[in-house]
Amino acid sequence: MGILSGTVPLSQLRIKDDGLPSDTSISQKSTEDSVLKYYAEYAPNNLEKKSLQSVNLERADHVPFLRKGLDQLSQWMVGLDASKPWIVYWILHSLDLLEEKLSSSTIERALSSFAKWQSPTGGFGGGSDQLAHLATTYGSINALAIIGTKEAYDLIDRESLYGFLLRMKQPDGSFTMHDGGEIDIRGSYCALAVAALTNLFTPEITENCIDFICRSQSYEGGIGPYPGKEAHNGYTFCGLAAMDLLDGMSSLNMDKLIKWCSGRQMELEGGFQGRTNKLVDGCYSFWGAGDFPLLSKALEHGVNDDIGEYYLFDREALQEYILICCQSEYGGLIDKPGKGADYYHTCYCLSGLSTCQHSVHYDTKAAEQLKARGIDSSRGGISSLLWAASNEATVVGNVDNLLAPTHPVHNISMGKARAMVHYFYKNELKQVLDLLPRDEEAWEA
Repeated sequence: MGILSGTVPLSQLRIKDDGLPSDTSISQKSTEDSVLKYYAEYAPNNLEKKSLQSVNLERADHVPFLRKGLDQLSQWMVGLDASKPWIVYWILHSLDLLEEKLSSSTIERALSSFAKWQSPTGGFGGGSDQLAHLATTYGSINALAIIGTKEAYDLIDRESLYGFLLRMKQPDGSFTMHDGGEIDIRGSYCALAVAALTNLFTPEITENCIDFICRSQSYEGGIGPYPGKEAHNGYTFCGLAAMDLLDGMSSLNMDKLIKWCSGRQMELEGGFQGRTNKLVDGCYSFWGAGDFPLLSKALEHGVNDDIGEYYLFDREALQEYILICCQSEYGGLIDKPGKGADYYHTCYCLSGLSTCQHSVHYDTKAAEQLKARGIDSSRGGISSLLWAASNEATVVGNVDNLLAPTHPVHNISMGKARAMVHYFYKNELKQVLDLLPRDEEAWEA
């Protein structure tokens, strides 16, 4: 559908409050004003309206911005010294979605760095000699999957990694982020996603996880960091992706969940907010839109026969927001107009753009055939193999805006996710390769 291809004047899409100004309403109106400045030349009632076909994803700006980050970071990045694996993942995933290749020297430097960041007691820290952390372990495993070589896979010490995951696991089904650290849904997702990709998805890892995530669903319908806390789109995605790996979606209140997720897309901006009554933010292009492939799979599998028909989200409207409002003229993508570009927002704006361009579905026929051969594909890494992108795409603007499809659970490209699962599950899969989606990248590894 889209906002700019419709006939409704943009002014009618503004938030309607009670007329009593607050800090929240003032910030919302200011954000709408900034978005309207960008949308005006494409507006439905503009007699000199520009065509949306002229909107481009400025690859020539974004690729140098990203590659520069692999060579040198500004002094202002010192605050992210404990997030080095994240920075590498954000940059590598962005380049991968843009279908840019990595040089052999870049791969060599990356592997040398990750070897130093791997803790002798399991998992990966944020840098050399730093405490292993589930978030940086997730970023490391994803980055190594994107590199996609045998050397990258073999760098992972799976035995110590499994010990680390078990140390983080709590009796109630939650995970601490590090030794003595906090508990929240991020830990559940990071641990389970890593375990799924590396064939460590055991009953000891998954015990009570479904119950903890269910208890973290709020009265609104979204999922918070832990039981009793406010629903948040980042935590909601983490909870849904974890539940997909656990085959536990039917345990959630799907009616409230879908309404909450759909309600986070802003009516005028087209982008997503992270929480109720918050501002639009480019990073939620993924954390928000990323909920919907997982929800669609659950609906297709009939986890709740009483759900009925739902309008989930507007793919074109989100693309309009990303392409028109979130591209920095200096390269990279941003939170909202007036903000500066960074690697985090670049990664998740592009991930969201990929998500709303591609129609990704779960291959239920292959799942049934695997089950007939005695392989349970409903959980863990093998379930990750059965996601596929259709040949049809929804692209706003120039056709060259199309990105590579990203995996709805792991947020790495589909081929890179399949390749890692193929590598670590080769013994389980060698008799059923004919039933699995054949992806060129997955077989090169």
